[in-house]
Amino acid sequence: MITVTDVAKRFRNVELFHDVSFTVEPGRTYGLVGPNGSGKTVLLKLLAGLALPDRGTVTIDPTYLSRDRSYPDRFGVTLNAPAYLGNLTGRNNLLQLAGIQHRITAEHVDDTLHSVGLEPALKQKVRNYSLGMKQKLALAQALMEGPEVLLLDEPFNALDRTSTMKVRALLTEQQRRGTTMIFTSHDHREIDALSHHIIEIDNQTVRVIDARVERA
Repeated sequence: MITVTDVAKRFRNVELFHDVSFTVEPGRTYGLVGPNGSGKTVLLKLLAGLALPDRGTVTIDPTYLSRDRSYPDRFGVTLNAPAYLGNLTGRNNLLQLAGIQHRITAEHVDDTLHSVGLEPALKQKVRNYSLGMKQKLALAQALMEGPEVLLLDEPFNALDRTSTMKVRALLTEQQRRGTTMIFTSHDHREIDALSHHIIEIDNQTVRVIDARVERA
């Protein structure tokens, strides 16, 4: 699905990756781990086509590219802090996004909000949301159009125990549907619970290992 070949990347004049090569297979879940500042978010941007390598290539299966062939289609992505239009409600934020490609209805947006634990009828503006609520909204945005690939940067951040269990169940359901997922988490319990493989960043290199081997 995604092939990374001999990739090098610098960020803010620091080399994050050097001659990195690996593949992402369809229908598998990858836990992305590494020290703070090792480049996890940058790697997700490279895999999403939102950043370009300084050297080497990141090749996405053409089946998943958009019509102009410049951006992957059917990808659900959350990166860095949740993005939002602060003067709108959560529902209206998602309706704005849904109106770009007209793939889903307002009812589907409402169902997705319910699934992450947000009330569609809530009149509160997103600028007044808690961090946990913004996190749920970001996840709803990534899920709502039925993506075939999910790239999630810290999807469990700022969630309480009940919300964490809800999100874990949602991602488990995505696995059952055959969704390919790559996610980061500082909580190794979530990495262990969901991952088929571990993508480990260490000293500018990346290795992919079977999660069962890592747990052993």
